[in-house]
Amino acid sequence: MANSNKPRSAEEINAEVIRKRRIQTVVRYVVLIIVGIFMVYPLVWMVGATFKDNSEIFAGLNIIPRHPTFEGYRNAVKSYGGDINIWKALINTFTIVIPKVIFTVVSATITAYGFGRFEFTGKKLLYPIMISTLFLPQVVLNVPQYILYNKLGWVGSSLYLPLIVPSLFACDTYFIFMLVQFLHNVPRELEEAAKIDGCNVVQTLVKVIVPMLMPAIVSCALFQFMWSSNDFMGPLLYVNTPAKYPASYFVKLSMDSDAGFSWNRVLATSLISILPSIIIFFAAQDQFVEGISAGGVKG
Repeated sequence: MANSNKPRSAEEINAEVIRKRRIQTVVRYVVLIIVGIFMVYPLVWMVGATFKDNSEIFAGLNIIPRHPTFEGYRNAVKSYGGDINIWKALINTFTIVIPKVIFTVVSATITAYGFGRFEFTGKKLLYPIMISTLFLPQVVLNVPQYILYNKLGWVGSSLYLPLIVPSLFACDTYFIFMLVQFLHNVPRELEEAAKIDGCNVVQTLVKVIVPMLMPAIVSCALFQFMWSSNDFMGPLLYVNTPAKYPASYFVKLSMDSDAGFSWNRVLATSLISILPSIIIFFAAQDQFVEGISAGGVKG
């Protein structure tokens, strides 16, 4: 009788391994596609709803409108009187966001370089204290910050000083932590070689460290851009002139307009306001993903 426990050949083992890998790949992609559909569906539905009227929006969850209309977009770009419209609100948003992103990237990079590469008195105490500020919710800081900025005369500033100036002092601890983690993956030999070539500390930072940190820096810039663009509480507290309202605040005002409550107009206004963030994210998504993944390699 033939032996049923005959050892398998290498070809059979390889074929089975390949088959299992294909099954795992198929299962993985099916799961990702299902999860992706659930995550993307609300945004796709929002785009379709901008072409519907109120009755059709609440009639079902269909993405494609049965009776498309551009009334929502026409009303979204209209000026209903006063000193603000969606285009001016977007300009106000960029007036806040662009300098805030630049200042955050510069200050966080310098601070992370100091904590990640230099030894100084109090470092072992100051770094944990800085990291502990991550546990402070913003709502706890709103009152003392408002009192401080009010005494400085910054509340209602046409230059958005309460929203921009803090970014000069690396107040976003998360970005410093993220850059320090990424800095752990940069070999010190590169800095030693730069020092041998005659570079000082600033030149080493600009010519060696910054290029190596670029994926993480892009990630920080994207996070700050999206968070600042969506910030509602900051403008609510510190901006008291309608002509200076950013898009996040203008979207809320569009729900209280005296022109009537049309959801296609509200959704069209919301879509226009988030388009810059979507475009910038997809334009820099490769470096964003690289920065997030590489920054989590070491603790």
